[in-house]
Amino acid sequence: CVFLQLAALERQIFDFLGFQWAPILGNFLQIIVVILGLFGTIQFRPRYIVVYTVWTALWVTWNVFIICFYLEVGGLSKETDLMTFNISMHRSWWREHGPGCIRRVVRPSAPGILDDYSYVSVTGCIIDFQYLEVIHSAIQILLSLIGFVYACYVISIFMEEEDSFDFIGGLDTYSYRQPPQEHVELKPVKPVGKVL
Repeated sequence: CVFLQLAALERQIFDFLGFQWAPILGNFLQIIVVILGLFGTIQFRPRYIVVYTVWTALWVTWNVFIICFYLEVGGLSKETDLMTFNISMHRSWWREHGPGCIRRVVRPSAPGILDDYSYVSVTGCIIDFQYLEVIHSAIQILLSLIGFVYACYVISIFMEEEDSFDFIGGLDTYSYRQPPQEHVELKPVKPVGKVL
């Protein structure tokens, strides 16, 4: 949970820097559900852990979509404003600030044209931004799958404990092996104080 939470927080920071609203919303939900799953584990609440496992399946699906988006699989294009809900022209923060990238602002040729991302030149990147986003999503998928397996294990442990619970005065799991006692020794209870 700690690694999953740190990875989601790191990704949330860089998505905020790039104003990518769809991933920001997804990361926020991921952070909340991981906290809920951790709370469910500590407080022995299997329903919270079930919510975590269902969300983990959705989270893996979302990260597969992000990988397909940045690798332009199936007609998707990383140049669209899909990640910003078509509100702005912002892109991944890694596009201009990746490792080894040299960012150069090119002045527009016509006067009166506002500065835009189309006038930024980026060269010398060691790893292209789309591969950095794919790596981030792949790490999220790996950590989520580990968390999913762990959550399923914890749910099975909780369910076994509920099945083996011995109710007071109820069915004892070992009662069929012990012979019934014919005589029960009763001892009187001594009063603690004076009774008025």
